[in-house]
Amino acid sequence: MALTLLGRSNPLASSTEQLRILGQSASSPPFDLRLDQAGLFPLQATGISVLQINVGKLCNQTCRHCHVDAGPDRIESLSRETAEQCIAALAATDIPTVDLTGGAPELNPNFRWLVEQARHLNRHVLDRCNLTVLLVPSQQELAGFLAAHQVEIVASLPYYRASQTDAQRGDGVFDKSIEAIRILNRLGYGQDGSGLALNLVYNPVGAFLPPKQEPTEALFKRELSTRFGIMFNRLYTITNMPISRFLEFLIESGNYDGYMERLANAFNPAAAAGVMCRSTLSVGWDGTLYDCDFNQMLDLPVDHGAPLHIRDFDPARLHRRRIVTKNHCYGCTAGSGSSCVGAVT
Repeated sequence: MALTLLGRSNPLASSTEQLRILGQSASSPPFDLRLDQAGLFPLQATGISVLQINVGKLCNQTCRHCHVDAGPDRIESLSRETAEQCIAALAATDIPTVDLTGGAPELNPNFRWLVEQARHLNRHVLDRCNLTVLLVPSQQELAGFLAAHQVEIVASLPYYRASQTDAQRGDGVFDKSIEAIRILNRLGYGQDGSGLALNLVYNPVGAFLPPKQEPTEALFKRELSTRFGIMFNRLYTITNMPISRFLEFLIESGNYDGYMERLANAFNPAAAAGVMCRSTLSVGWDGTLYDCDFNQMLDLPVDHGAPLHIRDFDPARLHRRRIVTKNHCYGCTAGSGSSCVGAVT
């Protein structure tokens, strides 16, 4: 079983080391300078339409590109107390969407309680699912639970062939993912009019930017239907962020400088204006607040006077907060842009 950076005692397990490397990139100008040239610095939040909760780093996979450094050897986990604080924050606001992520969020013992409580508040719930978790023996009823609560599933599937998928996500993951999608399809997921959305995520298997989202979605729909008879609703193309295990890959393969240059050269002011952090608030497994899940993994909490923990949730101070930006942010502003729901422009 592949180990995480932390499990291997790799220096890149330290967010300080990652930020040091990102801050010394000679192939790209400082991100804040590009924001300033685009008239967007300092970047400000525009509100909160998504509360994204990272429930922990435990995962049944150890994907090569994972920005969380998640895996079976991680023990960080959202507690019931912190889960209750998240629900209290939701109840005090009209934030419409709850986005549950990890790790494999479903492996957290409070995952189902969070789903039930958020749905009781009539909020839309997304589960960022790796698909193979649906086949874990302890999770045999999970797919039915998600369908019963009308949870939108956003599932990773980097390609419609096994070789590319397994190279990124581990041996045998592709076949298990196809089996999981078939289970979801039988429950109505991915079928028009069912109200059960199944959206897939494409990440490049290498040091390059994703292709255009719409034609890639059409290609995936055709190939997955023809080859395996499976269906889904949307495909989101997402740029790999130069942090954690993907940063390790870039450095070890000699692609780091070239990738950072590619991201910087593709900086798109329109994508920068629409980045997800402006309308999302990210909650860490310990309740710490961040502008996005990527900042969370680099230990860059909200700043400039915003409350730092979900127990101190204050919508007025968080809605117009100043966003913390560093050089990794090029990953969300290159080309068509990248967010948790795919291309921005």
